Amino acid sequence: LQALPILIGALATLGLIRSLGLYRFDSSRAPARHLAGVAVVAALGGAIACALGLALPGETPVAEYGWWAIASTVVVTGLHTIWRMLVAQWRSRGDLTPNVVVVGATRHAESLIREALDRRDLNILGVFDDRLARTPDALAGVPVLGGADALLDHRLTPYIDRVILAIDPKAEARVRALTHQLEVLPIPLTLLVDPKGAAQRNEALEKLASASLPLLGGAVDGERRAFNKRILDIILSALALVALSPVLFLIGLAVRLDSKGPALFRQRRHGFNQEEIVVWKFRTMRQEASDATASRQVTAGDDRVTRLGRFLRATSLDELPQLVNVLRGEMSLVGPRPHAIGMKTGDAESARLVAEYAHRHRIKPGMTGWAAIQGSRGPLHTADEVRRRVQLDIEYIERQSFWLDLWIIAVTVPVLLGDRMAVR
Repeated sequence: LQALPILIGALATLGLIRSLGLYRFDSSRAPARHLAGVAVVAALGGAIACALGLALPGETPVAEYGWWAIASTVVVTGLHTIWRMLVAQWRSRGDLTPNVVVVGATRHAESLIREALDRRDLNILGVFDDRLARTPDALAGVPVLGGADALLDHRLTPYIDRVILAIDPKAEARVRALTHQLEVLPIPLTLLVDPKGAAQRNEALEKLASASLPLLGGAVDGERRAFNKRILDIILSALALVALSPVLFLIGLAVRLDSKGPALFRQRRHGFNQEEIVVWKFRTMRQEASDATASRQVTAGDDRVTRLGRFLRATSLDELPQLVNVLRGEMSLVGPRPHAIGMKTGDAESARLVAEYAHRHRIKPGMTGWAAIQGSRGPLHTADEVRRRVQLDIEYIERQSFWLDLWIIAVTVPVLLGDRMAVR
């Protein structure tokens, strides 16, 4: 019972440090001010522990609580001091600088790029501009990589931490158009107003480096929601892999006996932020007919599918190896289904048929999802089917929550088993 006040004091200290943003080492905040805030919060946590200790019935070890309060203040402040020094050293080497791209090849963008390169506050990967005809090949030595639309599926996109719109805010129509175009990316999008003078440029750079400027769009997942979702994924996927290990072994053995070739099939698909991932499935096609790019989607009665493969596809048991993808963090249990890179619907690439297609990549792909339980799963043979799938995926992204994920997981099995439209 005597340890309870100390525990509560420690939790109060941690909570206050987090809520006041003292875990963030903002370069625009003086070190002395930051550490003074940490010391005050730690002392307050110690005072809370002392007050609770005095309120306990019986003999209270006041001296012990007092020494704990002093020691905790010194230790917490000391650790923050050491950590801040390490972070400053890493930043000076460029190890912690965020990767950014600039949209808008303007004069104030050029001046900020020059300043950022000198200070090493930002790692600028490239410049994009929606007016390529009047844009130079490079801006302050940073290459212009294409128009704003090229940013949506550029090879650099998975590595970008922030997108900076260096557009005159007075050009409201242009800012709105670019914001609408780029908000599909799961990346913070910031409008940078033209700073006047070196002092304002330095302040702007510090705010960009510390991500403290207001956002126009991007990043739909809050830290807490993403953390809760990841914990759910780890626990349930690990339990499922253990519980279903005999089933996985038997299915793998049956696939090997049913037709020549390996039990598992690997396919390159789009993950979070269009990052390329390798997804695992039980092989359902003849080895020589396997289509890793999904250039020809499966149809009913497809002669490429094996006898066992028809059953596995109808029941979605072929997807069970993706529990490993979930455990590794490449996928989630619930989310938009990952599509193969270069997948085609008819003669056209599926991603080109719907303007909002890139929205699907704002979160991790899932083993099941809102679209799957609404009947939109499996091959997509028409543009209307692609459009409906994307619409359902966007609905989930906008509504997602911990409880919705649990409900989708709970109803997935009965919904899939009762799906008479599944391709066999």
